[in-house]
Amino acid sequence: MSHEPLESDGDSGQDASDFNWDDHLEENGALSVPHHAFKHVDQGLQTGLAPGMKLEVSVRGEGDGAYWVATIITTCGQLLLLRYEGYQDDRRADFWCDIMTANLHPLGWSRQQGHPMRPPEGVREKHPEWEALLEKALSDTCSAPAHLLEGAQHVLNPLELLAPGTSLELQDSRDPAVAWAVTIEDNVGGRLRLRYHGTEALPDVHATLWLFYLNPLLHLPGWAQEHGCTLRPPPALLPLRTEEEWDKVRQTISSLPQDSTITEEFHKDRPAIGTHSFTEGMKLEAVDPAAPFTISPATVTKVFGEQYFLVEMDELCEDAKRRVFLCHRDSPGIFPTQWSLKNGVVLSPPPGFQGQDFDWADYLKQHEAEAAPQQCFPPEQTDQCFKESMMLEAVNPLCPENIHVATVTRVKGQHIWLKLEGLKEPVPEVIAHVDSMDLFPVSWCETNGYPLQFPFKPRVEKQKKIAMVQPEKQAPPKDSPPDTVKQEVNVQADNAGAANGKYCCPKIYFNHRCFSGPYLNKGRIAELPQCVGPGNCVLVLKEVLTLLINSGYKPSRVLRELQLDQEGRWNGHGETLKAKYKGKTYRATVEIVRTADQVAEFCRKTCIKLECCPNLFGPRMVLERCSENCSVLTKTKYTYYYGKKKSRRVGRPPGGHSNLEGGGKKLGRRRKRRKQLFVHKKRRTASVDNTPAGSPQGSGEEEDLDEDDSLSDDSGSENQDDLQDDSEYSEKKSQPPTPTPSPPETPRPTRRRRKARSPSYSDDENRPPSPKSPRSEAPQKLCLDSSPLEWSVTDVARFIRTTDCAPLARIFLDQEIDGQALLLLNLPTVQECMDLKLGPAIKLCHHIERVKLAFYQQFAS
Repeated sequence: MSHEPLESDGDSGQDASDFNWDDHLEENGALSVPHHAFKHVDQGLQTGLAPGMKLEVSVRGEGDGAYWVATIITTCGQLLLLRYEGYQDDRRADFWCDIMTANLHPLGWSRQQGHPMRPPEGVREKHPEWEALLEKALSDTCSAPAHLLEGAQHVLNPLELLAPGTSLELQDSRDPAVAWAVTIEDNVGGRLRLRYHGTEALPDVHATLWLFYLNPLLHLPGWAQEHGCTLRPPPALLPLRTEEEWDKVRQTISSLPQDSTITEEFHKDRPAIGTHSFTEGMKLEAVDPAAPFTISPATVTKVFGEQYFLVEMDELCEDAKRRVFLCHRDSPGIFPTQWSLKNGVVLSPPPGFQGQDFDWADYLKQHEAEAAPQQCFPPEQTDQCFKESMMLEAVNPLCPENIHVATVTRVKGQHIWLKLEGLKEPVPEVIAHVDSMDLFPVSWCETNGYPLQFPFKPRVEKQKKIAMVQPEKQAPPKDSPPDTVKQEVNVQADNAGAANGKYCCPKIYFNHRCFSGPYLNKGRIAELPQCVGPGNCVLVLKEVLTLLINSGYKPSRVLRELQLDQEGRWNGHGETLKAKYKGKTYRATVEIVRTADQVAEFCRKTCIKLECCPNLFGPRMVLERCSENCSVLTKTKYTYYYGKKKSRRVGRPPGGHSNLEGGGKKLGRRRKRRKQLFVHKKRRTASVDNTPAGSPQGSGEEEDLDEDDSLSDDSGSENQDDLQDDSEYSEKKSQPPTPTPSPPETPRPTRRRRKARSPSYSDDENRPPSPKSPRSEAPQKLCLDSSPLEWSVTDVARFIRTTDCAPLARIFLDQEIDGQALLLLNLPTVQECMDLKLGPAIKLCHHIERVKLAFYQQFAS
């Protein structure tokens, strides 16, 4: 089975800035693999300074530059949490410092340099005879290494030490007794792009490779000579130069200087290779590292001492290309025989195998071989954090320079199956070990400035910029009938379906000159691409509706109009769409047609839902004049004719929008005298203009929508809300300048009553009740029996159990949060560390703030 290197689709029409991990996880309802599951990533960020080490630091507040001994409590990158010597277990005086800016030195530095040593005031109070404490601390052997605090390696982690241009030696992937020099061309978060020495002018195909810096085959210069290894370039490079040229390069490699400054850090976290017990001829199951998609029988063909052995994938065909790779005892991708059968995994027979079912007993008997015993393999561990449907970033084994969005599809022991996204052509699921150095946490590429290959969206054709937008209220010339000036290009959906398949959607055009209706901003419509597609119907129409939602005055209201009807009239595909407005995110299920023959009618019906011109978007491109003659319509007229006469809000589900998040509204009696209330609201909000700039449709539309939504709170049902909204549109926009024949009504003072009403549907739906509301009650004052500073972990959990957040008490116990830690919690910390959603986090923080307030009132003085 041959696999060509696959690359991402560079013409997908989606920029890297369009992809967001948070949104992608939210859309798929998935979790990310925890960051601590990627040990190789964390090791590369360590500076060598560990908790428990002691050092000397300048005392804060001391004017004479005195120093004192401090202990490292926690490390976080280049930040250290320190505790002065003498505070023992009292952490109230702990402080953070930045290694880059703080004066940090190893123990004994102050005496050598003649600087005074004196403890801070708190230590002097606890230990009046602090000289003995100092002598004991200076005699401690756990001092921070001087080379980590001073000199060329100051605060450098292993990733910073391996800079581009550094030379290393790399063992051959088939013979550990052979090595060749490589140069680091790029260092991306510890992932090194290496080039073999002597290949500077050669193509990159065989001259470069990607490895993580902890790979056991990488060594510092001079390693090959020290261990008696032969310096020889890889077999693929030998024919590219003459033997004389390679000899010159070999002499250059032998004279490479050895950098002693990185020796200790380079070897610090490298995995130790144990002794194996494999012998030649043993059979086992293995994954080919060059194409890790299947598990097949393999054979140990050669043993290199006590650490390495060579494995070859079994090939029963003559003249087949050998697939061999170097292994050690703990290498990933090698299993004992019958492992696939025990774990329910399909074992692929070797190429050329004759027979229907593969059986290990018959296979071993036929080849007169023995199976590698179980004790040859490391014991299986189950304490790993990978679960099915979790997401991460993974290297494409067929194109190692590409890192893709990946999803865990299966977990078996210490191995996982990954589905890569963002490929031109699909590939089988990749088999990887949980400790593989080709796996990375989400946002790793973004953090290190490396491009991530992500799932595609439908291709969007860019529109040429239009300098002028035709005003929609301009009337057509009287001397030219509409039929003579109408020029349209009609792309029928059935023709596209016949040419491109039943499920292929034609191009969907945005005709920005058409009437945009009361919900869509004409200026934003004009900025949309000229068209979207062609492509799969569901994908193209989802992209179209997303663009329309974002073009609304209030995207949440547009989403509400598009929401799936309860009867599901199209028998199509229910797709979840999002709308963001004023910092809040709303979701609803929208029905999208699947087949091309329904696209034209779907677009027309959707336009009618949004009370805009039926030709605003669809497979028909309007060049000059619209067949609906919509340019003569204002928002008032169009709302009147399409809203009132066409059964108001075509396609709105009866009984409300039950599947819109946060859509539950409080029922109330229907408000009377809507006309007079609207007049007062118009006066109150006349000074506020939220209409987006550049819209040629006049001002006040977004404010009118706000008023409609706020009035819907007091309706008896969503249907009444619809009637109110439509009636108010007609009343607001169709009132003539002369007095109406209806009898005048005396305005009622409703301003105070309006303030106490619940927020509007779209923008303030989740806001807590106003303190001025007569229905809100002041929270009961919390009285504490003891100071929270003295609370233990059990005391904190006991307090949480007395609140309505009792189920969260277990988290406080697991994370050992005592009273002092409780007072430091805030909303971002609670959400991040406890992995809580916004609602429960706010509720928990409310109780924490009550404790803080009671603490300040009762004990702070």
